[in-house]
Amino acid sequence: MDIMEIANINKALSSPVRLQIIAMLAGGEQCACRIPQPTLSHHMHVLCDCHLVRDRKQGRWHYYALDEECIRCLASFFQELVQREKREGQTPCDEC
Repeated sequence: MDIMEIANINKALSSPVRLQIIAMLAGGEQCACRIPQPTLSHHMHVLCDCHLVRDRKQGRWHYYALDEECIRCLASFFQELVQREKREGQTPCDEC
């Protein structure tokens, strides 16, 4: 996962509505009819475009689920930041 993908994901997660949708989907796949939002299609489009959520259509209904691979990659990125900070520690600024 490159920096631009992570930036797009963070931009998608900057919306409280989309964070709420992600939290709902953490419980498993949901039918669009169970996600009450007036602008659902816009939010789902944003979440699907950055690959946080996958979409499947069955009949006339759309079903949404978290993309577990994307979530794992994102978690790994942030875990690496934490580990790097622990390894390198705090270094004083040369200008201070």
